[in-house]
Amino acid sequence: MEILKLLEELEDILEDSSGIPFGSKVLVDKKEMLEIIKEIRLQIPDEIKQAEWINTERQRILAEAQQEADGIVENTKLYMQEQVDNSEIIKKSQKQAEKIIEEAQITAKEIRLGAKEYADEILRQVQDNIENLGNIIRANREELKG
Repeated sequence: MEILKLLEELEDILEDSSGIPFGSKVLVDKKEMLEIIKEIRLQIPDEIKQAEWINTERQRILAEAQQEADGIVENTKLYMQEQVDNSEIIKKSQKQAEKIIEEAQITAKEIRLGAKEYADEILRQVQDNIENLGNIIRANREELKG
C-alpha cells in the first residue's frame, strides 16, 4: 500500500531530522512534510476504494460459499431422505415378497395334498375295477368249471 510507504517516509524524516537541544522537538522541512501529507491525502481515496472493493468482494464470496454450503446441506438432506424412503420401500417390498412366498408355499401344499387325494381316488377306482374284474373272472371260471 502506498500510504504505508508514505507514512514510513514521514517517520524516516522525523528520525533523521536534527533535534533541538534539551527537548524532544526536531526541525523538519515543512515543504517536504506537506508534500508527503498531500500525497497521503491523494492516496487515501484509492486505498479506501480498494479496501471497500475487497470488503465487498469478500462479502460476495462468503455469501456464495454460504449458498453453496446451504445447497450441499439441502442436497444431502434430500439424498438421505431418499435413502430412508428407499430403505422403507425395500423393507415393504421384502415383507410383501415374504407374504407372497408364504402364500405360494401354502398354495403349493394345498395343490400337493389335492393331487395326492386325486391320485388316491383314481387308484381306489382302479383297484375297485380290478377287484370287480377279478370277481367277474372268478365267476366266469367257476361257471366254466361247473
